[in-house]
Amino acid sequence: MCQIIADDICIKSTPRIGPRFPLPQEVILTSNYANQEFDSLIIQGDALDNLRKFKDNCFRCCVTSPPYWGLRDYGESQQIGAEPAMQDYIDSLVMVFREVKRTLTEDGTLWLNIGDSYTSGNRAWRDRDRKNPARAMSYRPPTPQGLKPKDLIGIPWRLAFALQSDGWYLRSDIIWHKPNCQPESVKDRPTRCHEYLFLLSKSEKYTYQYDELVERSKSKSGFRNRRTVWSINTEPFHYAHFASFPKELVRPCILAGSNENDIVLDPFFGSGTVGVVCLELNRRFVGIELKPEYVEIARKRIVEGN
Repeated sequence: MCQIIADDICIKSTPRIGPRFPLPQEVILTSNYANQEFDSLIIQGDALDNLRKFKDNCFRCCVTSPPYWGLRDYGESQQIGAEPAMQDYIDSLVMVFREVKRTLTEDGTLWLNIGDSYTSGNRAWRDRDRKNPARAMSYRPPTPQGLKPKDLIGIPWRLAFALQSDGWYLRSDIIWHKPNCQPESVKDRPTRCHEYLFLLSKSEKYTYQYDELVERSKSKSGFRNRRTVWSINTEPFHYAHFASFPKELVRPCILAGSNENDIVLDPFFGSGTVGVVCLELNRRFVGIELKPEYVEIARKRIVEGN
């Protein structure tokens, strides 16, 4: 079912995919995959470096959730999210998504999940998380210039506007409402129970399967266009990876942004949720993940189909 080529994992066809539709050989510039056939691919390494190995117009859509700024230390020298300055983090992601845009088809879309955070209040160190020592970075980035202690930073919108300035069409801001959100020990503001999911497109006209995103209503037809607030529970995850986004958040993005046998990209593959959903929906995928341990977790999930 899986074959190791160098440091990457090629997913051969499985009963969930049906007929073989191997990734076209002309998609990839690197010679690692010469004379190989595979349906989907997991690449261990840096997102930007590996995206540069792909030719233009490879992928129908990209569904991803990059590491959030200053939140977790993944222990890798090239990791995104550990930059000392917020603008460096934004600039790093703009460079990655510039390559994503290049590799998308002209009618391609980007579905980008990103969360917000607060300024450090000039505290350089976080309190230890006894329940999950690996959960958060011990070091807190300094308060960005122009902001005050306790300010909500607004990272999702800063990134969205930076991508818009870099040529993306910013089409929708979807609120991922989390009914089972984690409690917060705060008494001077509401508990956060949402994140953003931005829909961006490469061109003015793009693939958007409207019928896949309708929802039931009391109208004469019984259906209506899906609204921009999606209530989806976070999912418990028994592997070590703690930043997995739920399959039910990924599923409508893939259904709306691609057709069967299309290739879906996730440059921050993490625990492989996008890959799992792609196989369930008869799509192919390319996932890039920096941390070797997460590549192994993703491989296990995809092989087991969960």
